[in-house]
Amino acid sequence: MAHVNKTASPLLVYLAFATVYIVWGSTYFFIQKALAGFPPFILGTFRFLVAGALLMSWCRFKGEKIFDKKNIKYAAISGFLMLGLGNGIVIWVEQFIPSGLVAIMVASAAIWFVILDKPKWKENLSSKSTIAGLIIGFVGVILLFAEQLLHAMNTNQSNMQVLGMTLLIIGPIAWAGGSLFSKYKSDPESSVAVNTAWQMIAAGIAFIPGSLLGAEFKGFDWSNIPLDAWLSIGYLILFGSIAAFSAYVWLLSVRPATQVSTYAYVNPVVAVLLAVCFTNEKVTFIQILGLIVILASVLLINLVKYRNNAKVKSGNPELQISKG
Repeated sequence: MAHVNKTASPLLVYLAFATVYIVWGSTYFFIQKALAGFPPFILGTFRFLVAGALLMSWCRFKGEKIFDKKNIKYAAISGFLMLGLGNGIVIWVEQFIPSGLVAIMVASAAIWFVILDKPKWKENLSSKSTIAGLIIGFVGVILLFAEQLLHAMNTNQSNMQVLGMTLLIIGPIAWAGGSLFSKYKSDPESSVAVNTAWQMIAAGIAFIPGSLLGAEFKGFDWSNIPLDAWLSIGYLILFGSIAAFSAYVWLLSVRPATQVSTYAYVNPVVAVLLAVCFTNEKVTFIQILGLIVILASVLLINLVKYRNNAKVKSGNPELQISKG
């Protein structure tokens, strides 16, 4: 059976995209500040368990059904793949690999959405604008971080860096796979907020073994965490997790995955712009070119949607039902 998208207000869709684009782009900056006080896996555990608990409490307050064995199982699987494995790999490898190179590898998630989205293969693979947009967007991300990429290629790689690069191939696959699992397996009648809360709780639990294996709790003192780190993790919890991740999961239920996946190209753009505005970094001509290429790719990926909307307005009955 085809997965049928829920009807959604265009305004809410635009607001959700803006939240995912801007807030997730800013999390690169705040994760770096939070890591000044929190070890990587303790950061992930604390962030997602607190965010999940807060969102679950809100759902409970609203009287929503929280305990549904089937939905919890699906949410736990997708949460582990997206946040536990996908996000956990990114956090771990940033100890050894420059963030720019990490951003390039993570951006490949947009391509994996097309490869793994079997129900939409015919539509996506037959759309020249979608394929062109995905390829051009990835090129744009490479241009955006070209200088860091060249520096990394001209530097001898340690064994840990090679391992990190290998894991960065797995991370985006896990994220795309978890996202599609959430899109197609979640009950369309279930609460998006409840599903999101269970996903974050599952991810928080998944981070615990990493913190134990890394002996992160040894010598860790909560009282020594600086104020900036607390403020940063507060931002990550409220905006990065509760607001943006909830918006992302909701978008997966109402829009095609290829459109939602454009976040992977736009987030690095926002991260670079924030770095230019709030640090001493300077934007180069190649980076500006990369920004332009990425924006062009997002327009290409959405071109089919714009054309379909135009046909619907002109009265084409075959396009009245949107399938995701």
